[in-house]
Amino acid sequence: MPRRKTSLQPTARKAAIFDLISQRGKASVNELAHRFDTSVETVRRDLSSLAVAGRVRKVHGGVVKIRPSEEGPFEDRIKQNTLAKQLVAEKLVKTISPGQSIMIDTGSTSLICAKEFSRIEGLTVITNSTRIAGIISVNDNNSHAFLLGGTYKHDNAQTVGSATISEIAQYSVDHVILTIRALDFQGAYDFSEEEAEVARAMVNNAEHVTIVADSTKLNNRSTFQVCDLNKIDRLILDQAPELELQRVLDAAGVEVL
Repeated sequence: MPRRKTSLQPTARKAAIFDLISQRGKASVNELAHRFDTSVETVRRDLSSLAVAGRVRKVHGGVVKIRPSEEGPFEDRIKQNTLAKQLVAEKLVKTISPGQSIMIDTGSTSLICAKEFSRIEGLTVITNSTRIAGIISVNDNNSHAFLLGGTYKHDNAQTVGSATISEIAQYSVDHVILTIRALDFQGAYDFSEEEAEVARAMVNNAEHVTIVADSTKLNNRSTFQVCDLNKIDRLILDQAPELELQRVLDAAGVEVL
């Protein structure tokens, strides 16, 4: 009787699927189910998770390797996982006090978070997002928005590049709040090299680093690393991570909310 193949754990299976697609460029759902000795439904869930994290692009019957220029439009991303992002934002607000200084980057989760904490009085908010700067400045509550200069990118309504990074170095803030594309046992990642560079600079100029993310970002890896886990003080999620990841986060000193 032939011996049944040993199935991989979910995290390892998704990583293996991503590696295969990266090498071959594409794969079908049925092919992946057979190769990894699992059900079609399980593979579809894995592919959906990878697609949300920006690591592959779903097509009819399977997935293809994603190109750097294929990140979805901001207006589409802001509509994804909205309830989860709102839960994250409501948790974040409880960690911010009136009068504090905050540096925050561009992202759909960041934007929802900014809408929540914009009601807190006396904040100083430094950002490379024109959307977030607008949200902070419209409230008459003695808060101030500082918009970082640099190369302007229309879709994300953000500034990036060497000028942005140079300006970041002029500030020292209480909190940096970052949105990410993915997080695994090694650290946090972004899909864009330019955005990752901005995030790294922000990490280096803050007393406390907070990552805000919905749970679809967990146990995934994207192209450009933002920081190691030990650089993160607080990770705010819509739901608790898997036990194995929680143990790694605990060991790295990351507070999970």
